[in-house]
Amino acid sequence: MAQRRSLAVPRGAPILAISFFISFLACVATGLELSVNNHGADFTLSTELVPAISLSCLVHNSSQAEELLWYRGEGQVGLKDGNKVNISNICISPLNESDNGVTFTCRLARDKSVQVSVILDVHFPPQLSGEETLHVEEEKDVTLSCNSKSNPQAQSSWLKDNQSLTLQQSHHEVYQTSETFRLSIKKVQKSDNGTYTCVMESPLGHGTKNFHLIVEDKKPVFPTEAVIAAAVVVGLTILFGIVAQRDKIFKCFRKPREIAL
Repeated sequence: MAQRRSLAVPRGAPILAISFFISFLACVATGLELSVNNHGADFTLSTELVPAISLSCLVHNSSQAEELLWYRGEGQVGLKDGNKVNISNICISPLNESDNGVTFTCRLARDKSVQVSVILDVHFPPQLSGEETLHVEEEKDVTLSCNSKSNPQAQSSWLKDNQSLTLQQSHHEVYQTSETFRLSIKKVQKSDNGTYTCVMESPLGHGTKNFHLIVEDKKPVFPTEAVIAAAVVVGLTILFGIVAQRDKIFKCFRKPREIAL
């Protein structure tokens, strides 16, 4: 008589099955791909100062609804309910200089390692204008500062009275960063009087700013210590004089004696 054999199910089988299922889902998620404006990898988007630009994120290889997230830098962008499943669009408007260098990232909600980033490369001309009048005493130092950004970075130069400024090593000092252009003049002289122009030029345009420098006569140094010393001497002299003449001074304030008739 044949004996029936019962198949024993290992105790760990359910756990293994669940683990396999989770691994399968992870593989499915990993197989998903995203693209932003038809780019499947991180990229740089170059643009000028247009009224607005659009970024479109699309899920590829998906067999179900996938939620998408957008980030500007580290901050999450708010999306409407109808603009976050399998395809999501954001509009940047108005586009301005502060958007240059900003990173926008589209991520898969259930697996944030699936993502595509775009860095904005916003081109704009130098933003520089106006004028300023500076009064400085002779022999003092003065600094003229132009604060302006541009992309691409502008070429900078200084003019004096509409002529190219000849820099003197011991008299002038120029300092420049991506946002600042400065001219320092050491121990100004009357010959430094005039209008200085900061000029910034780029392929997209140029900007200028005028500085009217007025060098005033050097003021005489007030001898503070000498005046204080003289005042102390005068004060002590008066004090000693009062002490020396105290008897005569006190007599003036004594009541006269009555004379008996």
